[in-house]
Amino acid sequence: MTGIATFRTTVLDCPDPIELARFYSQLLGWPVESEDDPTWVVVTEGGSPRRLAFQLAEDHQPPDWPNPDKPQQLHIDVTVDDLDLAEDQVLKIGAHKHEHQPSEDGTFRVFLDPAGHPFCLCVDVD
Repeated sequence: MTGIATFRTTVLDCPDPIELARFYSQLLGWPVESEDDPTWVVVTEGGSPRRLAFQLAEDHQPPDWPNPDKPQQLHIDVTVDDLDLAEDQVLKIGAHKHEHQPSEDGTFRVFLDPAGHPFCLCVDVD
């Protein structure tokens, strides 16, 4: 199937693009492309679709999920081999574990990045 466009980048608004790019660089192991412009920073592993950008939003209001008044709107899922080890590692680089953990079977855990965006550590189940 051919689409109208080719996927390029997922962009997250945040109060500090450099800080958030460094966080995701450590989480994903992708290098920070450039820190020359503090209003727009990219991490990537070879370009699209493995590319995240962080854009300055001085009035950024993080989501308050699961509160429907300020929904998450977007979140990122990443796969890990060991949830306990990965949890320890993301907490050390600045993540916060969300108080709401909806996984009933223990296959994912919800965290917040330094700007308050939710992301999930997930394990594949066969």
